[in-house]
Amino acid sequence: QVQLVESGGALVQPGGSLRLSCTTSGLVFSSYVMSWYRQAPGKGREFVARISSDGGFTTYADSVKGRFTISRDNAKNTVYLQMTNLKPEDTAVYYCNAVLYTSYWGQGTQVTVSS
Repeated sequence: QVQLVESGGALVQPGGSLRLSCTTSGLVFSSYVMSWYRQAPGKGREFVARISSDGGFTTYADSVKGRFTISRDNAKNTVYLQMTNLKPEDTAVYYCNAVLYTSYWGQGTQVTVSS
């Protein structure tokens, strides 16, 4: 079956950096558009970043533009989210999403930005 497994979440100080990973199995990874979303406590799930199937096109939420970078390694069936200059408002559970004709979600990884 299809599995998306996020990792890399942690507690980090403001201004710090983290790299999240989402490793997939059970799907033809190179055919899927991959995205990261996040959900802060008490809020709805919001879009963070998206990358096309071949990695040639990316898009970002305004709130993370210039600080976060999405990338993918189709040979490793993995998508990454490099996060820099983290702010307390980036605190959330971060979810990986894969879309082709069906949408799949991972279980999420917690990122906490606090001093």
